[in-house]
Amino acid sequence: MPLDALIFDFDGLIVDTETPEALVWREVFREHGQTLPDDYWNDSIGRGAEQVKESPLQLLNRLTEEKLDIQAVDKTRERRLYNMIAAEPARRGVVSLLKEAKSAGMKLAVASSSKHWWVDGHLERLNLKQYFQHIVCADDVPRAKPFPDLYLKAASKLQVGLAEVMAFEDSPHGIASAKAAGIFVVAVPNSMTATLDLTAADVRFESLDGVGIGRLFEIFHF
Repeated sequence: MPLDALIFDFDGLIVDTETPEALVWREVFREHGQTLPDDYWNDSIGRGAEQVKESPLQLLNRLTEEKLDIQAVDKTRERRLYNMIAAEPARRGVVSLLKEAKSAGMKLAVASSSKHWWVDGHLERLNLKQYFQHIVCADDVPRAKPFPDLYLKAASKLQVGLAEVMAFEDSPHGIASAKAAGIFVVAVPNSMTATLDLTAADVRFESLDGVGIGRLFEIFHF
């Protein structure tokens, strides 16, 4: 089957929003005498919000003995996170790959467990929204990752068969989502996910820097 479409995860893949978020939450936990457990964060990365049983704020509130002003804590956290992520560029190699894929006439989409306001806003900030025919987010499907709904909807919108698609993911839950949809997956971890088990992916690159369409065709037909 030909490779006709590329579908990209957003958080941690196009932009590393995950490292700043983890750093901010760890800082907030420390300020209240607590430690954010690594296993909590590792289990949450890539999941849709509805798939996470306990938010970091709920966890902090449960762990601490003091009475938290939850709204104030979250407002401070949001301000710190916004300032950090507003300075984050696209990850290395992403823009050049998008440009080459678009020039080659390939179909492009985003499949993200985040909401549209978040994904669309950052894609517009980075002037990347222009490259994608469709952006599919948690708002658009009944279940986010690790379920296959996002990838199935994205492929349907692109009007391509699942065997003609390549997905790019950075987390185990994202990889599980694409594989459950029957899609070939390339793992491209960031600093937060590099040590996680990504072996379910078909191929792993440490970054997309220097990865062009020719290389993708090679691994797709290997």
